[in-house]
Amino acid sequence: MNTSMLLILALLLMAMAFTLGRKRSIAVAGGSQGIRNLNSLPGYYGTLSALWCGIPSILILVVWVLFDDYIIQQVIIQELPSSTQALSESELGLLLNTVSNMAINDTSTLSAEPYIIAAAERLNGLQHISQMALTVVFICVAMGLSLFSWMRVSPDLKARVKVENVFKIALLMCASIAVFTTAGIVFSVIFESIKFFQSVPFFDFIFGLQWSPQMAIREGQIGGSGAFGSVPLFAGTMLISAIAMIIAVPAGLMAAIYLSEYASPKVRTFVKPALEVLAGVPTVVYGFFAALTVAPYLRETGSMFGLSVSSESALAAGLVMGVMIIPFVSSLSDDVINAVPQSLRDGSFGLGATHSETIKQVIIPAALPGIVGGILLAVSRAIGETMIVVMAAGLAANLTANPMESVTTVTVQIVTLLVGDQEFNSPKTLSAFALGLMLFVITLILNSVALMVVKKYREQYE
Repeated sequence: MNTSMLLILALLLMAMAFTLGRKRSIAVAGGSQGIRNLNSLPGYYGTLSALWCGIPSILILVVWVLFDDYIIQQVIIQELPSSTQALSESELGLLLNTVSNMAINDTSTLSAEPYIIAAAERLNGLQHISQMALTVVFICVAMGLSLFSWMRVSPDLKARVKVENVFKIALLMCASIAVFTTAGIVFSVIFESIKFFQSVPFFDFIFGLQWSPQMAIREGQIGGSGAFGSVPLFAGTMLISAIAMIIAVPAGLMAAIYLSEYASPKVRTFVKPALEVLAGVPTVVYGFFAALTVAPYLRETGSMFGLSVSSESALAAGLVMGVMIIPFVSSLSDDVINAVPQSLRDGSFGLGATHSETIKQVIIPAALPGIVGGILLAVSRAIGETMIVVMAAGLAANLTANPMESVTTVTVQIVTLLVGDQEFNSPKTLSAFALGLMLFVITLILNSVALMVVKKYREQYE
């Protein structure tokens, strides 16, 4: 049986184990009238039997699938002629690919070296033996443990506690996935960044004012010295993000206040989904809108007032990005404001405050932690945006505070550096990891500052 069939078989065996375990618990209790004598409900006994049947057998299946190909490959390598033992790693990998391809096809119709045909036939035989052995072990373990759990069913067995412990462990493992994934991302970025800083000085990268990551392919190549100053990239990122926040935060917060405090239910039913539709528009569509509509309009409007606006400008990207982020701020702020207890509003009205005073003095301070969290999410969304910047702001790493000029961002350069065939031992490619590490540090600092602000105001108003 293949892996899919074994998984289906595992589900069927678990269902059978559940049924038998449940019936066994009822039987040892003396029928349905004696269920109250059981330590747990019959369903827990059935679930415990199903877990005994399924978890060990599925673990065996996972481990077998992970190591099966490697072990078979090592056996094939050991059985190859001695003349192939001197092959390099890449040549040996090519030979094994040839053997694998021949094993998939009919070897009798193919022409190749006799030892390759023999290796392909041996590979087919080993894979068949492995699959048969896996099926036998899988079924024996599942049925054996089902019988074991069935025999252990007794009125004194604390089935509910054991089942809940298993699910607690499962929940802990699910929660740990995010932690381990984050740790893996951080360590991978750090290790690659260390390689980069071995070639480029750290302070040249942090405080450098020029970004031109073109490295010489051969000695003496003109224009290939490379400049890895990250200041223009972070300046462009902050400029575009600031423009976006100037648009998104006031508009989103005011929209949230209107929808939660002033709008009638009929208006709210229409306006809130209309705002949230903006969050579902693909970023490439916003990029087209910025490049084909907003940027030309800003250029023509600027020329009317004697201003020189670039065809690709930070202003165009920031404006469109701000419109895109409005739903993030408005939706989260609206939910937080609605979560403020009605008793706070009633107390403020009872003291003679007007509606606007209640909003300013009571509701907004009470909802401030959630509002700050929504704004922080919007800032992260703005910093991580790539497509709009590529299409509306360009790729030029200019160090400027003029929003009417072309700039680029950190995320755009990361994508540019990692597109296509890259050598991961060159400073040009490794600089993408250094940029990612610095972006991670900056985001962490922003999070820390936001948490301190939230803690200060939360202590003041609680």
